Amino acid sequence: MLILISDAFDPGLAQKLEKFGSVTTDKGRLAEASVVLVRSKTTCDREYIDNAPELKMIIRGGVGTDNIDKIYCKEKGIIVHNTPKSPSIAVAELAFALMISVPNHIARANESMHNGEWLKKEMKRTELNGKTLGLVGIGNIAQAVATRATAFGMKVIAYDKYVDSSGVAEMISTLDEMVAQADYISLHLPLTDDTRDLINADVISKMKDGVIVVNTGRGLTVEANDMVAALKSGKVAGYATDVWPKDPPPADYPLLDAPNVFMTPHLGASSKENLLRIGEEVCDHIENFLGGK
Repeated sequence: MLILISDAFDPGLAQKLEKFGSVTTDKGRLAEASVVLVRSKTTCDREYIDNAPELKMIIRGGVGTDNIDKIYCKEKGIIVHNTPKSPSIAVAELAFALMISVPNHIARANESMHNGEWLKKEMKRTELNGKTLGLVGIGNIAQAVATRATAFGMKVIAYDKYVDSSGVAEMISTLDEMVAQADYISLHLPLTDDTRDLINADVISKMKDGVIVVNTGRGLTVEANDMVAALKSGKVAGYATDVWPKDPPPADYPLLDAPNVFMTPHLGASSKENLLRIGEEVCDHIENFLGGK
């Protein structure tokens, strides 16, 4: 059995996988691979799958599987797995770092000091304590964000189409009602037909004036032009994002030049600790597959 590591994983993973078969990072050997490991860079569409006649399983190191044609995989008898538990801490910590950075002007303050400026009077901070955090989606990552927000003295509410109750947040029955109460909104959505452009002009109009939105889920769940308009009008005071329509985003992506946008290059799941956890889940999936589970 050949295992193809198509994207960046922990450097020690290849050695751990050798007990299951041969391991390669040579994408030219796709046609020989029984198992392919991907993250966000590789797109497993129909053409990719058709070029892998021996393929039995695709494992996505991370939560979302929107870069894999799961319907076609099912038709071809190819198993698709992800590693949903591994990234929770890493992505939650980044989401919270973004939420802290925007109202505290961390990026601007650092840049100004490097430029020899002293902008103490120009920068007014805002505390998280006492504010309301609204979570869109209440999966593993959002739950980890909620526990951190509670420690900071925030009230945590959430909306999730598929969840009625939570031990870490007060569930609100509609998205419009939830965003109307939140001072900060953190997005934790997979990309589906239902979530694409979910955060659009209509939903934004229901938000509080001066809200801060953080997105560590999927870039295309936010309608970019609508968010730009909201940032320019001041309706949204800040948009912090780690996720994009693709990696890297096209040069003309509207949010790249919008005001009050804090950006990171899809770093959420890139901690060394998370890569080790992903590797452990990958090994479990392959071991279960070989054991007939």
